[in-house]
Amino acid sequence: MTTLTFTLIETPLPVQRVDMSPLVCQKLAGLSLDQIAAIELQSGKRKLRVDQLFHINGSNPDDISIVGSTDKLDFIGKELSSGSISVQGDAGAYLGMQMKGGTISVIGDVGIYAACEMKNGLIQIEGNAGDFVGGALPGNKQGMKGGTVLVKGNVGQRCGDHLRRGQILVEGDAGDYCGSRMVAGTIAVMGKVGRYAGYAMRRGTLLLWNQPQLPATFNDCGSHTLAFLPMLFASFKTLNSRFADNGVAFNRVRRFGGDMAETGRGEVLVKL
Repeated sequence: MTTLTFTLIETPLPVQRVDMSPLVCQKLAGLSLDQIAAIELQSGKRKLRVDQLFHINGSNPDDISIVGSTDKLDFIGKELSSGSISVQGDAGAYLGMQMKGGTISVIGDVGIYAACEMKNGLIQIEGNAGDFVGGALPGNKQGMKGGTVLVKGNVGQRCGDHLRRGQILVEGDAGDYCGSRMVAGTIAVMGKVGRYAGYAMRRGTLLLWNQPQLPATFNDCGSHTLAFLPMLFASFKTLNSRFADNGVAFNRVRRFGGDMAETGRGEVLVKL
């Protein structure tokens, strides 16, 4: 079986944003190409057939490729439970929203709320990601609950907002309020971090390569050698990432505890 490929038709490109949530592996299982072509995708006020937007070929619904993707394609991989989705180009908002398993890889950049309320699986983003990576939808208080998100570029503000479980790995920089209101889980950032890192965090770990600007409600707990860090870095060895390189690993950190305005059981670990 060959990869089920959706190639965006160059003209006309979609004017409105497109809801791609019907095109996930488990929903396409057992469908013929004609049936897939007839699926309707919401685009603004209109509903467009898949074959109005994409050339379709291939036969394996567990291995999907979206070629020529743009940032107007939202909800790619929503509630994906198994299989893989490869995005050749940029992706819109809500990539991998509420994802339950499988893998999503994106060659370009992605919009806001990538991996929001994700439960399991792996998302790898070669470019940059917008605000609220791994966060919770507006009005909800439970963000990402499991799985791994790897961003090789930068992320926007509120990365890991309300994070409950899982890990977010960022090779580039992170915006303001990184790890805000997180309940548990791990966020690792190799680059610089914006203002108010760990704001209102209750538990969990921020692992940083550069000293952040922390709120005044964090306590400096001094320097420590932590035995769990080598095991954590060893768990990254399977990733195609700088996190898998031996040269980036460390176990000597300066630890900050907080946010004392909340339960104060979170920690920010900064490489020494």
